[in-house]
Amino acid sequence: MIRVLIADGLRLTREALSVVLASEPGMHVVAQVPRGDEVVPQALRTRPTVALLDADLPGLDGISAAKQLKAALPPCRIVILTTPERAGALRTALEVGVEGCMSKGVSVKELTDSVRKVARGERVLDPRLVTHALHAPDNPLSDRDRELLRLAAHGHTPQEIAEVLHLSPGTVRNNLAAINRKVAARNRIEAIRTASARGWI
Repeated sequence: MIRVLIADGLRLTREALSVVLASEPGMHVVAQVPRGDEVVPQALRTRPTVALLDADLPGLDGISAAKQLKAALPPCRIVILTTPERAGALRTALEVGVEGCMSKGVSVKELTDSVRKVARGERVLDPRLVTHALHAPDNPLSDRDRELLRLAAHGHTPQEIAEVLHLSPGTVRNNLAAINRKVAARNRIEAIRTASARGWI
């Protein structure tokens, strides 16, 4: 039996995925969560075989949630759902070690086949995402840059980011200014928007 956890910020999508997967022979949906920061607690409670995570989860993005899940529950295999426009997310997801990355535009059959393959130990990459990723600009952000920008995207001030990362507020402000230059943004909001749209954070 393939035990599936579904994480999606939209209730309608989450419930539709649940109905589709629960109707498949040999599949059982053990949890549905609306936020990225709820993935690990629910996974530890329900022990899914496969976690299906939207890349754009509220609270904690899907790729960050995947990274935490890999550390907390290594046997759980992970499929990220994203859009071709965020093809940069494919690279980041693979760095985290997910087993699958699929476009949100896949058919029901493609999705269920992918869940089965991943559960068997195979890796599944949507060709549409791969094609977009090959033509997407390289991510200019370092791991530290991405960490800073994710915290800023979640509404943390430079002072709060400094406390979380054990840096001085001045260093955080300088790093955020450097990030703006790297992504050709005029300000932090534009930098967050650009990096998110390209799947860099």
